[in-house]
Amino acid sequence: MTRTPVPAAPPPGRRAVLVSLAGIAVAGCSRHTPQPASRTARQSGTPAPSASRPAPASSSPSPASASSALPHTTPWRPTSAEVQPAAKLRAVQLVEAIGAWAAGRGGAAAARARVAALGLPTGPVGQAGPLLPTADQAALQVVDAQYGGILSRSASVLVVCRQWTRHGGTVRAGGTTLDVRLSASGGAWTVDALHPARPGPAARSLASDVRAALADDRIVLPPAAAADLRSGQVHSSVARAMLALARTYRLEVSVVRSGHPLDVFGTGRPSDHPRGRAFDVWRIDGHAVVDPATPRSLIERFMRDAAAAGSYNVGGPVLLSGGGADQFFSDATHHDHVHVGFRT
Repeated sequence: MTRTPVPAAPPPGRRAVLVSLAGIAVAGCSRHTPQPASRTARQSGTPAPSASRPAPASSSPSPASASSALPHTTPWRPTSAEVQPAAKLRAVQLVEAIGAWAAGRGGAAAARARVAALGLPTGPVGQAGPLLPTADQAALQVVDAQYGGILSRSASVLVVCRQWTRHGGTVRAGGTTLDVRLSASGGAWTVDALHPARPGPAARSLASDVRAALADDRIVLPPAAAADLRSGQVHSSVARAMLALARTYRLEVSVVRSGHPLDVFGTGRPSDHPRGRAFDVWRIDGHAVVDPATPRSLIERFMRDAAAAGSYNVGGPVLLSGGGADQFFSDATHHDHVHVGFRT
């Protein structure tokens, strides 16, 4: 995401945030009882360790499994460190309700019933697309939820998720990223629309840098981001920068090309993401960018190294000095991730 020109309202006080979240959580209780998860798992969306749970770090969906058991998942929940935790909570609750179902509860009608139980409009269910494949049963794990844009009365929350579907005796791993649009009224956030990622088909051949980025286990790519690279529609400058940063860091990418707003949120300026000229990182060396406990020095060093890797436009929660005009920026939208953009 590139710079959002209108500042968001300042974060609410901790007490107000916790009261607001408690009210929303009660109104939108989960339809199942999840396994206990650590605070880190709830913040990051990474499942708590389990012998039966597949590792979520793979950069691409795994092949179909002979086992018919779905993995255990945990609800993703924001913390009070977020700029607008209530907006993220609403977006994630909707995606979790649509993309996971028990045996015999698949299809759009059942998804609308689950969404209605959260007190959310059911209209966006018809826009869920890849989140509602034909399957007997499904499990969904939100990897991360980051801002695509956050203003005082509107927001874009990019919900990055992995999904496992069971059809007969076969389980398939997949997932997508959804640009969830929300609006605020009277202090409450509601979902207005869903825009799922459309990476496109895999290309017959890829540049060597792109192939190397897909194979590098220090570059963690969620399903839609990996599909973006495989589509051949991501510029090699992006892959080269990922590889350069991976020599020093383990970077967990949230968004590359698809599943991102076409324009810089709140403006008519095209974003670098849909043109395949940017990527966002939500976790560095196991530390979430949004987590106040993450060393600022780590984020600052990563941002400077991203600029050294060729980025003309590096945004994050820290405003850095130096560099060319507009090379570094910070705003409310980039409170939870580092944006790395390229001209070509």
